[in-house]
Amino acid sequence: MNVLAVVHGANAPSGSFADVVAERGHRLENWSLAWGTPPPRPVDDYGAVMLFGGAMHADEEHHHPWLRDEHFFIERLLDLHVPVLGVCLGAQLVAKAAHAGVSRMAEPEIGWVEVELTEEAADDPVFAELPQRFPAFQWHYYGFDVPAGASELARSGV
Repeated sequence: MNVLAVVHGANAPSGSFADVVAERGHRLENWSLAWGTPPPRPVDDYGAVMLFGGAMHADEEHHHPWLRDEHFFIERLLDLHVPVLGVCLGAQLVAKAAHAGVSRMAEPEIGWVEVELTEEAADDPVFAELPQRFPAFQWHYYGFDVPAGASELARSGV
């Protein structure tokens, strides 16, 4: 299977996710809309897409105009029912494309934060393998609402 990793800067690569994709025998291709090039292959050639973090925020189209194009790209993925995993900024962008609220948090989450799985996580092929509670390193100022039709799989106390 071809998997696309949408990256948002040199400091926010696909990291250990790339190792897992390779271990499963799939091909990972990195790409960014900021590069001004089309994806390596047509969108419907990907079995999954992962969207990663970055130093920008989901509402900073005025500083990063390519975020507008990425918004439409993510909407297209959702319309095609391509499995999408958003991490950090990527999760905010997915929520925004799915018409959920994305906004600055009252308190940022920076550092090691306790994360707890929800009941829905027990049936998820990825989250079901995780412990019920675990520390996760986080660095974000924005949060988002769960989009309509989606399930929250984990949460922190903030």
